[in-house]
Amino acid sequence: MSYMDKKQEHRGKHASVRTRHNQIIELVREQGFIAIGTLAGHFSVTPQTIRRDINTLSKRGLLQRHHGGAGPIYSTENVDYTDRKVLCLREKQIIAQLVAKHIPSRSSLFINMGTTTEEVAKALIHHKWLRVITNNLNVAKTLSGNSDIEVIVTGGLVRPKDCGIVGEAAIDFIRQFKVDYGIIGISGVDMDGTLLDFDYREVTAARSIIENSRKVFLVTDHTKFGRNAMVRLGNIQEVDAMFTDKHPPLELMEVMRHHDIDLHVGTGERSL
Repeated sequence: MSYMDKKQEHRGKHASVRTRHNQIIELVREQGFIAIGTLAGHFSVTPQTIRRDINTLSKRGLLQRHHGGAGPIYSTENVDYTDRKVLCLREKQIIAQLVAKHIPSRSSLFINMGTTTEEVAKALIHHKWLRVITNNLNVAKTLSGNSDIEVIVTGGLVRPKDCGIVGEAAIDFIRQFKVDYGIIGISGVDMDGTLLDFDYREVTAARSIIENSRKVFLVTDHTKFGRNAMVRLGNIQEVDAMFTDKHPPLELMEVMRHHDIDLHVGTGERSL
């Protein structure tokens, strides 16, 4: 077999795995818990192959691994913070670097809670003369390492699990400012453009950021497209640009195009 034939065969196998993964996700969403044996029979592969598939999809936060099978990620509970820190880490770093290129020096920013926004903070560390207001202590700790960046932290209750600051004091503090850029993360983006999250307290703070920013940048990796969460933050039409690592599904792309939202993907960028 020639090199080109081997390369083509590899691409074909990769495509078939990706197709199977997508179909597994759809089956789990439709039917709930599905046993490994059932999935192996459905796809005519070994149980070991299905276990590897489930492990991969579970690490990406796309389904819940159970003993003997897999089930959906429920809309009432997010993946644990320590797990989210490593999920799609490289993708989040790519997104963060792209965002940083669109933040000029001498800008004022809001940065909210989330593992992707924490990567954005790391990407901004060499900027000069920024003023950053945040309800995320991890963001504050990162940016305080640069004496050219002024960091302002909201008041409120600190959540031990992720060092996010929540409560009315945080919201009241955010409302005192009007900044150049609001950088927000999200737990899910529905195909109709609805922005979703798991914690209503976090959503309230994010809404205040949206309302008090001249431009709003949404930062999210591709696993959030179509992901379910129970609390409605708002709609994609309220943001000025989305920064992500892969193009969204066509249905969501149409919504973004209709509302003239800029889309920046991976190492390149595209305006809708």
